[in-house]
Amino acid sequence: MELILRQDVENVGFKDDVVTVKNGYGRNFLIPQGYAVLATSSAKKVLAENLKQRAFKEAKVIEDATKIADTIKGLEIKITSKIGSGDKLFGSVNNADVADAIAKAGTEVDRKFIKVAGGSVKRLGKYNATVRLHRAVVAEITFDVIAE
Repeated sequence: MELILRQDVENVGFKDDVVTVKNGYGRNFLIPQGYAVLATSSAKKVLAENLKQRAFKEAKVIEDATKIADTIKGLEIKITSKIGSGDKLFGSVNNADVADAIAKAGTEVDRKFIKVAGGSVKRLGKYNATVRLHRAVVAEITFDVIAE
């Protein structure tokens, strides 16, 4: 079944993509939730026209996202946490903590666009995270988890 996505759907595609999914997934989830519409010939024509009009605006958005990515890559992020025996943390450090640390450094990034390698960090050390600012702009950042 061919569908046009109305918004980003994890592991399927981004907004305004024409995707092919299984019939049941499209009929029972994507269309009723408002995430997608059927990709008829008229809907594809409307989509093509909208994409043409949006191309210039998209270039500016990508430029802004690239600037933010450059500032984030230059940051030296240190997250403090309480530790127990050895280098184990009480609790864990996840994408929300990384988003807070980036916000303290002066750049706002929504936590749902940050993915910490491994999901969450439970030990002291240096770790990596990816920040997806736009479908075309992804920034790799490193952060240190240090003892409080």
